[in-house]
Amino acid sequence: MTFKSGFVAILGRPNVGKSTFLNQVLGQKIAIMSDKAQTTRNKIMGIYTTNSEQIVFIDTPGIHKPKTALGDFMVESAYSTLREVETVLFMVPADEERGKGDNMIMERLKAAKLPVILVINKIDKVHPDQLLEKIEDFRSQMDFKEIVPISALQGNNIPTLLNLLKKNLEEGYQYFPEDQITDHPERFLVSEMIREKVLLLTKQEVPHSVAVVIDSMKRNEETDKIHIRATIMVERDSQKGIIIGKKGSMLKKIGQLARRDIEIMLGDKVFLETWVKVKKNWRDKKLDLADFGYNKKEY
Repeated sequence: MTFKSGFVAILGRPNVGKSTFLNQVLGQKIAIMSDKAQTTRNKIMGIYTTNSEQIVFIDTPGIHKPKTALGDFMVESAYSTLREVETVLFMVPADEERGKGDNMIMERLKAAKLPVILVINKIDKVHPDQLLEKIEDFRSQMDFKEIVPISALQGNNIPTLLNLLKKNLEEGYQYFPEDQITDHPERFLVSEMIREKVLLLTKQEVPHSVAVVIDSMKRNEETDKIHIRATIMVERDSQKGIIIGKKGSMLKKIGQLARRDIEIMLGDKVFLETWVKVKKNWRDKKLDLADFGYNKKEY
């Protein structure tokens, strides 16, 4: 049997459901999810493998107008993916009007001259008539290879989209072992799961100012648990106070929720220690960005 493979980028504005889609396809959580915009900061590779094909998805940060060096990194990281793939999934939400951000992305996609599939997500939130209007609106803006409406959260129409991608694959290598679902190391996934809980539990300006650094991660022979020490970085003392909470209550809750997800991912018992540290204006300092894993060498 001929083996087929290919690389597929997932692009779109912040908070359109790219990470939810990737997790749904893989049947396992590798990309964190939140209702906060700009949740994804790094490109995340998700590997879908069957007996006859392998699709390597690249989930990208939401494309937005950057206001910090971190924002610049995220947008350039997303667009750099266009040099690495054969197909693009351009994802838009069914329940929002086409905006300037969508138009800007489409201009870049036209210039890239790659096959683009328009994926209209969140169809569970709109009436079918609204969906038809959305399809016609985007069809008038660009020549898409296909247009596929889905609900990433509920899984609706995702098999249809996968089958379409499979049909367009060309004969190629199996780039990754069949049981590998991402190229990111466990430390990265652990740090992202902790950051997800901060996004979940805090409000306003705190989420965008947070980075998580894994200081150490090793098995404790006495307890037979994986001992993880992590530092949550923020930009201001007021943010540190919010994350710690009254008598440490918020930090404790973040740790409890994160530990539960980390144990599921690792399939092992975990002892998680977390600290909070202030690093003034780290989002605009190249050295700090590199230290926290936002390094332009990535692309």
